[in-house]
Amino acid sequence: MTLRILIADDHAVFRSGLRAVLDAQPDMECVADVGDGYSAVEATRSLRPDVAVLDVRMPKLDGLAAARELLSTGVAPLKIVLLTTFDTDEYVRTALASGISAFLLKSLPPEELVTAIRVAARGDTYIDPTITRRLAPRLAETLAATSPARKAAPGLERLTAREHEVFLLMAAGFTNAEICDQLYVSGETIKTHVSRVLSKLDLRDRVHAVRFAHHYGLIEPHNTSGL
Repeated sequence: MTLRILIADDHAVFRSGLRAVLDAQPDMECVADVGDGYSAVEATRSLRPDVAVLDVRMPKLDGLAAARELLSTGVAPLKIVLLTTFDTDEYVRTALASGISAFLLKSLPPEELVTAIRVAARGDTYIDPTITRRLAPRLAETLAATSPARKAAPGLERLTAREHEVFLLMAAGFTNAEICDQLYVSGETIKTHVSRVLSKLDLRDRVHAVRFAHHYGLIEPHNTSGL
């Protein structure tokens, strides 16, 4: 199956280069590239791509606002990949809470962006590895916390301690391989845990796990404005 992709970025040179990279993939086709968020929303509604790659900062309507608009109006089965030069925790938190499928730095190598698009298209979440590494210490603090919000999340009590850890790491955007590194277990074990977590929480996929976790305040990043 060929993935139909829309690109939205206000830098024409970047847009052109990214389009060339995607069109060179045997399983991808760039159906449009636009220079602002408003045009991205209109083109996405009209063309119905599988994946929309949006820059966070654009004129008329920024990428986050465009993503929220598209996801709230049910342009299904659209997956959204956000690109940014800014990797603050606030951007990450807002993006994940909006239901986007991937959050990447623009400095990421082209092959990683291609991978992220494929991951997003199959219903998983992809967060830039440099961001997940930075978030790991903060996530460890969250794992140790016991807040009322966590207790109120429906179905959470059905998870084992290990499944709970896997769920929070997964919801924070960690890949299976990264979860293996964090918890020192095999890939097959993590696959089993992920499947059980989604089943017990009645979640369709990892994107819904992210939205669930943010909705109940389970992985709220700390304020890092002083960093």
